[in-house]
Amino acid sequence: MKGNRVKATDPGAMQIGEIATRTGLSLRTIRYYEEIGLVVPTGRTSGGFRIYTEGDIERLLVVKAVKPLELGLDETRAMLEVRDRLHGQPRPTIADDEARLMIEYLSTAQERLRRLRANLKDAEEAVRLLARDVDALRR
Repeated sequence: MKGNRVKATDPGAMQIGEIATRTGLSLRTIRYYEEIGLVVPTGRTSGGFRIYTEGDIERLLVVKAVKPLELGLDETRAMLEVRDRLHGQPRPTIADDEARLMIEYLSTAQERLRRLRANLKDAEEAVRLLARDVDALRR
């Protein structure tokens, strides 16, 4: 856990409601991501309320972005750990197996994105056909 490095009165400190608004995630989802260890608030108020920073928002947005790519929980967690090291120091030390893992995740993500695009194209065609049928009903 990160500890209480940030206070509620610190500039840039935000509570969970603002984070939900900024990320488009529900309070429940944010709490769930915390529960399973994908995100940890930077701190807590003396009353126990979660305090988040811009870095926490970025992490939540990464989790949100990879969700449609159907990475498993362990895959997502491992990817986040490598990203933390990669972005956490001026000259990060990333092991070869971690670099290969990230390359594998990228390849998997690209393939899943290709499939999502194909599914989207099919869904758009279904909407077009249904709209045409509804238009015919209205005549």
